[in-house]
Amino acid sequence: MDTGSEPMPLASYKEVLLPHLHQDEYRITSPESDRYNCIAWAAGDATRRWWPGEPDYYWPPDAPQGETLESFQAVFAALGYRECPTAEWEPGYEKVALFAKDGWPTHAARQLPNGHWSSKLGRWEDIEHHTLQALVSSLYGEVAGLLRRPC
Repeated sequence: MDTGSEPMPLASYKEVLLPHLHQDEYRITSPESDRYNCIAWAAGDATRRWWPGEPDYYWPPDAPQGETLESFQAVFAALGYRECPTAEWEPGYEKVALFAKDGWPTHAARQLPNGHWSSKLGRWEDIEHHTLQALVSSLYGEVAGLLRRPC
């Protein structure tokens, strides 16, 4: 039976779940993939999914195993990242932003050399977005931590 409605394009789903995204002039930078996730992408690994306690996911063996912001911060600390006060681009540093909703980690984005941000959106594509505000939503929550390391 034809209902007369067309399926919603993928970009529309993203923009419904991430309502600030359409204002950001984001661009898709990779095809969809479920091979890796946002945490792996932010850590520089596009070969596997990272998450504590999940079967078939990687989590550094010496990292805290809890699904807490502190566990995620510890993983990035082991990669050389330290807390920083601002998301603004700083020459000589790479940055990662951790998102959380109700205290639970949900997402990570990494800053690009041009000052924009790169995110892997679940099983969707990687995108380049200008601000972290583009991802603040009921899906990802708020920015809960900013980390940087020297380039």
